Amino acid sequence: MFFVWLSVKDIHQAQWLQIQDALKRARHWLILPALALILIAHYSRALRWKILMEPLGYNPSNFNVFASVMIGYLVNAGVPRLGEVVKCSLLAKYEKVRVDKLVGTIVMERAVDVICLLIVFAAALIFERDIIAAPIMAKFSSFFQDQTGNTSVRKLLLVFSIIIAFSLTIYFLLKRFAHINAVSKIKGILSGIANGLSSIRFIRHKGLFLFHTIFIWTLYLAGTVIGVYALQETSSMGVGGGLTTLALGSIGMIISPGGIGAYPWIVAKLVGWYGLDEVTIGNALGWLLWSVQTLVILLGGVVCFALLGHFNKAKPVTGQPAVETLSSTTTP
Repeated sequence: MFFVWLSVKDIHQAQWLQIQDALKRARHWLILPALALILIAHYSRALRWKILMEPLGYNPSNFNVFASVMIGYLVNAGVPRLGEVVKCSLLAKYEKVRVDKLVGTIVMERAVDVICLLIVFAAALIFERDIIAAPIMAKFSSFFQDQTGNTSVRKLLLVFSIIIAFSLTIYFLLKRFAHINAVSKIKGILSGIANGLSSIRFIRHKGLFLFHTIFIWTLYLAGTVIGVYALQETSSMGVGGGLTTLALGSIGMIISPGGIGAYPWIVAKLVGWYGLDEVTIGNALGWLLWSVQTLVILLGGVVCFALLGHFNKAKPVTGQPAVETLSSTTTP
């Protein structure tokens, strides 16, 4: 809620009227294709996740995988990261797969998405460098500067030391207290995660995995660009504006549940870099784009939740038994 307050705290009555006017004059018919593209992207993401399961011996139905993904997004909108646990648990319930190994595939998915996001950032910096390079570099470099404006070696060493200390502490605790049952279970889970991560080497359809990855982010970009063109005032930002909105807006989706507040606030600031009024036009675009993405998650998640039990009522089990113990993952 902090980011919601942050995004609206300086908006006056007259500016609220301008925001409403901009949204009323928007090209509302463009919302439908934007909704469709985002929904297709989520389905493609489900198929990509299924590809990661194949080396583990699992072949769940497309609907169960898609439903698990959408319900996971729905839960994430309220409690960040809990959705990842929920979608793995749901799929394990209906397809009899191992939750700990699925967690490994989730980690791999997130690693791939981080790489994709970095590529999007790089593309935005290249194609829109005159708009966003200077503000971003100024914010980033100021964190590692001292009061004189020079690079602070102390801050660099502090960040590096914290990372090293945290890693060594975890390693020591797992090794020193391995005889404790709780620690042993944690090691078993980590072993299962490692098995899931290793599945990337054995993907049978690497080309298809790459296709879905590119397809997902292309649809994200297309949906964002359509949203930018939907608002008359921001249509001048063009495809480049959609690219930068995707790059920076993704941060907002990460730092708050479902991106609420944070996504519109970041988009509003970005719109200001393009010479438009960030309070009125920026917030109008930010809340429009966030609403479209959230609507897909709400409708898709609720519908999938309603259909999941019915779909699996008479469906034969296609996955592998999940009766193995965690300790079996550590057995040579």
